[in-house]
Amino acid sequence: MIPFDFEYYKPSSMMEAVDTFRLLNTQGKAPLYFSGGTEIITMARRSHIFTKAVIDIKGIPECNTFKVQNEKLVIGASITLTQLEESKIFPLLGRAARKVADHTVRNKLTVGGNICGKITFREAVLPFLISDSTVVLAGQIGIRNVSINQVFNKTLNLEKGGFLVQLVTDIGYSQFPFMSIKKTKQEKSAYPLISIDSLKKDGQIRFAFSGVCPFPFRSASIEQVLNDKNIPLELRINKALSILPTPINNNIEASAEYREFVLENTLSDIIKVLERS
Repeated sequence: MIPFDFEYYKPSSMMEAVDTFRLLNTQGKAPLYFSGGTEIITMARRSHIFTKAVIDIKGIPECNTFKVQNEKLVIGASITLTQLEESKIFPLLGRAARKVADHTVRNKLTVGGNICGKITFREAVLPFLISDSTVVLAGQIGIRNVSINQVFNKTLNLEKGGFLVQLVTDIGYSQFPFMSIKKTKQEKSAYPLISIDSLKKDGQIRFAFSGVCPFPFRSASIEQVLNDKNIPLELRINKALSILPTPINNNIEASAEYREFVLENTLSDIIKVLERS
Protein backbone atom coordinates (compact mmCIF):
# COMPACT_ATOMS: atom_id res chain seq x y z
CA MET A 1 0.00 0.00 0.00
CA ILE A 2 1.26 3.50 -0.85
CA PRO A 3 1.51 5.40 2.46
CA PHE A 4 0.27 8.78 1.14
CA ASP A 5 -2.60 10.22 -0.89
CA PHE A 6 -2.11 11.81 -4.31
CA GLU A 7 -4.14 13.31 -7.13
CA TYR A 8 -4.49 11.39 -10.39
CA TYR A 9 -4.58 12.95 -13.86
CA LYS A 10 -4.89 11.25 -17.25
CA PRO A 11 -4.37 13.73 -20.09
CA SER A 12 -5.33 12.82 -23.65
CA SER A 13 -2.59 14.74 -25.48
CA MET A 14 1.12 15.41 -25.13
CA MET A 15 0.80 19.14 -24.52
CA GLU A 16 -2.07 18.64 -22.08
CA ALA A 17 0.28 16.45 -20.07
CA VAL A 18 3.02 19.08 -20.17
CA ASP A 19 0.59 21.86 -19.17
CA THR A 20 -0.79 19.71 -16.35
CA PHE A 21 2.72 19.09 -15.05
CA ARG A 22 3.54 22.81 -15.13
CA LEU A 23 0.37 23.73 -13.23
CA LEU A 24 0.83 21.03 -10.59
CA ASN A 25 4.48 21.93 -10.18
CA THR A 26 3.65 25.59 -9.52
CA GLN A 27 1.24 24.36 -6.84
CA GLY A 28 4.10 22.53 -5.13
CA LYS A 29 2.68 19.06 -5.77
CA ALA A 30 5.93 17.54 -7.12
CA PRO A 31 4.09 15.71 -9.93
CA LEU A 32 5.40 12.51 -11.48
CA TYR A 33 4.68 11.05 -14.89
CA PHE A 34 3.18 7.59 -14.62
CA SER A 35 2.91 4.80 -17.19
CA GLY A 36 3.23 1.20 -16.00
CA GLY A 37 3.82 2.43 -12.46
CA THR A 38 5.88 -0.54 -11.28
CA GLU A 39 8.84 1.53 -10.10
CA ILE A 40 6.81 4.41 -8.68
CA ILE A 41 4.62 2.05 -6.65
CA THR A 42 7.59 0.06 -5.36
CA MET A 43 9.61 3.14 -4.38
CA ALA A 44 6.59 4.87 -2.83
CA ARG A 45 5.87 1.82 -0.66
CA ARG A 46 9.45 1.97 0.56
CA SER A 47 9.17 5.75 1.17
CA HIS A 48 11.89 6.43 -1.41
CA ILE A 49 9.73 8.87 -3.37
CA PHE A 50 6.83 11.17 -2.54
CA THR A 51 4.37 13.07 -4.72
CA LYS A 52 1.02 14.78 -4.39
CA ALA A 53 0.07 14.11 -8.00
CA VAL A 54 0.70 11.62 -10.80
CA ILE A 55 0.12 12.18 -14.51
CA ASP A 56 -0.77 8.98 -16.37
CA ILE A 57 0.50 9.16 -19.96
CA LYS A 58 -1.27 5.97 -21.08
CA GLY A 59 -4.19 8.07 -22.34
CA ILE A 60 -1.97 9.77 -24.93
CA PRO A 61 -2.31 7.98 -28.30
CA GLU A 62 1.31 8.58 -29.34
CA CYS A 63 2.52 6.84 -26.19
CA ASN A 64 0.65 3.67 -27.17
CA THR A 65 1.88 3.42 -30.74
CA PHE A 66 3.61 0.21 -31.86
CA LYS A 67 3.95 0.04 -35.63
CA VAL A 68 6.24 0.17 -38.64
CA GLN A 69 5.78 3.32 -40.67
CA ASN A 70 7.99 4.57 -43.52
CA GLU A 71 10.63 1.92 -42.74
CA LYS A 72 10.74 3.05 -39.10
CA LEU A 73 9.68 1.08 -36.06
CA VAL A 74 7.77 3.45 -33.77
CA ILE A 75 7.39 2.36 -30.14
CA GLY A 76 5.37 4.40 -27.68
CA ALA A 77 6.72 4.90 -24.19
CA SER A 78 3.70 3.07 -22.71
CA ILE A 79 4.35 -0.16 -24.61
CA THR A 80 5.11 -2.92 -22.11
CA LEU A 81 8.20 -5.08 -22.15
CA THR A 82 5.96 -8.10 -22.66
CA GLN A 83 4.66 -6.53 -25.86
CA LEU A 84 8.23 -6.03 -27.04
CA GLU A 85 9.16 -9.54 -25.99
CA GLU A 86 6.27 -11.13 -27.90
CA SER A 87 6.67 -9.03 -31.03
CA LYS A 88 8.57 -10.56 -33.94
CA ILE A 89 9.24 -7.19 -35.59
CA PHE A 90 12.71 -6.57 -34.10
CA PRO A 91 14.27 -9.71 -32.53
CA LEU A 92 16.97 -7.78 -30.64
CA LEU A 93 14.35 -5.70 -28.82
CA GLY A 94 12.39 -8.83 -27.94
CA ARG A 95 15.46 -10.60 -26.61
CA ALA A 96 16.55 -7.57 -24.61
CA ALA A 97 13.08 -7.08 -23.12
CA ARG A 98 12.95 -10.72 -22.02
CA LYS A 99 16.06 -10.20 -19.89
CA VAL A 100 14.37 -7.62 -17.65
CA ALA A 101 12.70 -8.82 -14.43
CA ASP A 102 10.16 -11.66 -14.57
CA HIS A 103 7.13 -12.14 -16.80
CA THR A 104 4.67 -10.75 -14.25
CA VAL A 105 6.63 -7.52 -13.93
CA ARG A 106 7.16 -7.23 -17.69
CA ASN A 107 3.38 -7.32 -18.17
CA LYS A 108 3.23 -3.92 -16.42
CA LEU A 109 6.70 -2.46 -16.88
CA THR A 110 6.80 -0.11 -19.87
CA VAL A 111 9.75 0.61 -22.11
CA GLY A 112 9.58 4.29 -21.22
CA GLY A 113 9.35 3.56 -17.51
CA ASN A 114 12.40 1.33 -17.62
CA ILE A 115 14.51 3.80 -19.62
CA CYS A 116 13.53 6.80 -17.50
CA GLY A 117 13.48 5.02 -14.15
CA LYS A 118 15.62 5.50 -11.06
CA ILE A 119 16.88 1.91 -10.94
CA THR A 120 20.42 2.03 -12.31
CA PHE A 121 20.28 -0.89 -14.75
CA ARG A 122 17.64 0.37 -17.25
CA GLU A 123 18.42 -2.53 -19.58
CA ALA A 124 15.68 -1.65 -22.08
CA VAL A 125 17.75 1.29 -23.34
CA LEU A 126 20.65 -0.86 -24.58
CA PRO A 127 19.26 -1.97 -27.97
CA PHE A 128 18.15 1.57 -28.77
CA LEU A 129 21.64 2.91 -28.10
CA ILE A 130 23.30 0.50 -30.53
CA SER A 131 20.65 0.95 -33.23
CA ASP A 132 21.00 4.76 -33.32
CA SER A 133 17.36 5.26 -32.41
CA THR A 134 15.61 8.61 -32.21
CA VAL A 135 13.53 9.65 -29.21
CA VAL A 136 10.44 11.82 -29.39
CA LEU A 137 10.32 14.11 -26.36
CA ALA A 138 7.51 16.39 -25.18
CA GLY A 139 8.17 19.44 -23.02
CA GLN A 140 7.71 23.16 -22.56
CA ILE A 141 9.65 23.87 -25.76
CA GLY A 142 7.35 21.59 -27.75
CA ILE A 143 7.82 18.20 -29.41
CA ARG A 144 11.40 17.25 -30.33
CA ASN A 145 12.98 14.39 -32.26
CA VAL A 146 16.52 13.79 -31.03
CA SER A 147 19.10 11.02 -31.39
CA ILE A 148 19.07 8.92 -28.24
CA ASN A 149 22.86 8.95 -28.23
CA GLN A 150 22.74 12.75 -27.88
CA VAL A 151 20.36 12.88 -24.93
CA PHE A 152 21.15 9.67 -23.05
CA ASN A 153 24.16 10.19 -20.82
CA LYS A 154 23.92 7.91 -17.76
CA THR A 155 20.21 8.71 -17.87
CA LEU A 156 17.77 10.19 -20.36
CA ASN A 157 18.27 13.93 -19.98
CA LEU A 158 14.80 15.48 -19.98
CA GLU A 159 13.88 19.09 -19.40
CA LYS A 160 11.87 19.88 -16.25
CA GLY A 161 8.34 18.72 -16.95
CA GLY A 162 9.33 16.84 -20.11
CA PHE A 163 8.69 13.18 -20.84
CA LEU A 164 9.53 10.44 -23.32
CA VAL A 165 6.81 9.89 -25.92
CA GLN A 166 8.28 7.45 -28.44
CA LEU A 167 11.38 5.63 -29.64
CA VAL A 168 11.92 5.44 -33.40
CA THR A 169 14.31 2.95 -34.99
CA ASP A 170 15.24 2.25 -38.60
CA ILE A 171 13.68 -1.15 -39.28
CA GLY A 172 16.81 -2.13 -41.22
CA TYR A 173 18.56 -2.69 -37.89
CA SER A 174 16.29 -5.69 -37.30
CA GLN A 175 18.19 -7.58 -40.02
CA PHE A 176 21.69 -7.29 -38.53
CA PRO A 177 23.38 -10.07 -36.51
CA PHE A 178 23.06 -9.47 -32.79
CA MET A 179 23.58 -10.94 -29.34
CA SER A 180 21.89 -10.03 -26.07
CA ILE A 181 23.44 -11.56 -22.97
CA LYS A 182 22.66 -11.13 -19.29
CA LYS A 183 24.72 -12.70 -16.53
CA THR A 184 23.23 -12.96 -13.05
CA LYS A 185 24.39 -14.40 -9.76
CA GLN A 186 21.44 -16.76 -9.40
CA GLU A 187 17.94 -16.40 -10.90
CA LYS A 188 17.57 -15.32 -14.51
CA SER A 189 15.13 -12.59 -13.45
CA ALA A 190 17.57 -11.04 -10.95
CA TYR A 191 19.39 -7.78 -11.53
CA PRO A 192 22.35 -8.30 -13.85
CA LEU A 193 25.94 -8.67 -12.82
CA ILE A 194 26.46 -7.54 -16.38
CA SER A 195 24.16 -7.18 -19.36
CA ILE A 196 25.46 -6.60 -22.90
CA ASP A 197 23.55 -5.98 -26.11
CA SER A 198 25.61 -6.11 -29.29
CA LEU A 199 24.91 -5.70 -32.99
CA LYS A 200 27.09 -5.97 -36.09
CA LYS A 201 26.68 -3.33 -38.81
CA ASP A 202 29.03 -2.63 -41.71
CA GLY A 203 31.57 -5.09 -40.31
CA GLN A 204 31.74 -3.33 -36.93
CA ILE A 205 30.32 -4.64 -33.66
CA ARG A 206 28.47 -2.21 -31.43
CA PHE A 207 28.14 -2.72 -27.68
CA ALA A 208 25.92 -1.32 -24.94
CA PHE A 209 26.40 -2.26 -21.29
CA SER A 210 24.41 -2.39 -18.06
CA GLY A 211 25.51 -3.56 -14.63
CA VAL A 212 29.20 -2.96 -15.39
CA CYS A 213 29.15 0.64 -14.16
CA PRO A 214 26.55 2.55 -12.07
CA PHE A 215 24.65 3.43 -15.27
CA PRO A 216 24.01 1.94 -18.73
CA PHE A 217 26.25 3.18 -21.52
CA ARG A 218 27.58 2.85 -25.04
CA SER A 219 31.14 3.99 -25.77
CA ALA A 220 32.58 4.78 -29.21
CA SER A 221 36.11 4.49 -27.79
CA ILE A 222 35.46 1.01 -26.42
CA GLU A 223 33.90 -0.09 -29.71
CA GLN A 224 36.91 1.17 -31.64
CA VAL A 225 39.27 -0.85 -29.46
CA LEU A 226 37.17 -4.02 -29.52
CA ASN A 227 36.89 -3.90 -33.32
CA ASP A 228 40.63 -3.47 -33.93
CA LYS A 229 41.53 -6.81 -35.48
CA ASN A 230 45.20 -5.82 -35.64
CA ILE A 231 45.35 -6.48 -31.90
CA PRO A 232 44.91 -9.94 -30.32
CA LEU A 233 41.44 -10.40 -28.84
CA GLU A 234 42.61 -10.71 -25.24
CA LEU A 235 44.59 -7.49 -25.52
CA ARG A 236 41.61 -5.71 -27.11
CA ILE A 237 39.42 -6.68 -24.18
CA ASN A 238 41.99 -5.66 -21.59
CA LYS A 239 42.44 -2.32 -23.30
CA ALA A 240 38.67 -1.78 -23.47
CA LEU A 241 38.35 -2.49 -19.75
CA SER A 242 40.99 0.13 -19.03
CA ILE A 243 38.82 2.87 -20.57
CA LEU A 244 35.48 2.10 -18.93
CA PRO A 245 33.69 5.32 -17.95
CA THR A 246 33.92 4.47 -14.22
CA PRO A 247 35.41 1.70 -12.09
CA ILE A 248 33.48 -1.57 -12.31
CA ASN A 249 30.62 -1.95 -9.82
CA ASN A 250 31.64 -3.50 -6.52
CA ASN A 251 28.74 -4.36 -4.21
CA ILE A 252 26.97 -7.10 -2.29
CA GLU A 253 25.87 -8.81 -5.51
CA ALA A 254 29.42 -9.33 -6.76
CA SER A 255 32.91 -7.95 -6.35
CA ALA A 256 34.48 -5.81 -9.05
CA GLU A 257 37.02 -8.58 -9.67
CA TYR A 258 34.31 -11.15 -10.32
CA ARG A 259 32.34 -8.80 -12.57
CA GLU A 260 35.51 -8.10 -14.53
CA PHE A 261 36.08 -11.83 -14.98
CA VAL A 262 32.50 -12.31 -16.24
CA LEU A 263 32.78 -9.26 -18.48
CA GLU A 264 36.01 -10.45 -20.08
CA ASN A 265 34.59 -13.87 -20.88
CA THR A 266 31.28 -12.53 -22.14
CA LEU A 267 32.96 -10.01 -24.44
CA SER A 268 35.21 -12.75 -25.78
CA ASP A 269 32.21 -14.97 -26.54
CA ILE A 270 30.30 -12.15 -28.26
CA ILE A 271 33.20 -11.04 -30.41
CA LYS A 272 34.06 -14.57 -31.52
CA VAL A 273 30.49 -15.22 -32.62
CA LEU A 274 29.78 -11.90 -34.30
CA GLU A 275 33.11 -11.67 -36.08
CA ARG A 276 32.21 -14.93 -37.83
CA SER A 277 28.72 -13.74 -38.80
